[in-house]
Amino acid sequence: MCPPSDPASDPAPARAPRPTRADYAHWRTVTTRWRDDDSYRHFNNATYYELVDTAVNAFLIEATGSDPRDWPEFGIVAETGCRYFREIGFPAPVDVGLVFERLGRSSVTYRIGMFQGGSGAEDDEAAAEARFVQVYVERERQGVGRAVVGVPDRVRTAVEPLLRS
Repeated sequence: MCPPSDPASDPAPARAPRPTRADYAHWRTVTTRWRDDDSYRHFNNATYYELVDTAVNAFLIEATGSDPRDWPEFGIVAETGCRYFREIGFPAPVDVGLVFERLGRSSVTYRIGMFQGGSGAEDDEAAAEARFVQVYVERERQGVGRAVVGVPDRVRTAVEPLLRS
């Protein structure tokens, strides 16, 4: 049996450093909209995930020259998470950086950094960073029980040059 833990004396877990623009390999600028700010006058949490979807799918379309909605397999979202460092919001655009952290047999792990502002030191650090994991499955079968398939060659070819650990 382990002795009880004393939260006051336990060391804080090490936090990953705040990402900077240099940590990302592919960029897109997204225009913000009035509705992106919520009733608290800050960017709505769900809107951050819209930026993630936009960055990932726009990259896949541009890099492969085809639309993932037309592929015989597709990436379902298996895991997401977001760390928030400072607020962003309307009306300034958001620079969205994309990097690939891991390329597995059937999955791709993305990191997406969101930046807003000019060229000052604070603007070089991410306002938020999301982690997004897609697992590829067959499109033909519907619902529960879709078979997991390998990452399509078109995606593998697009992602490999941008892998960072």
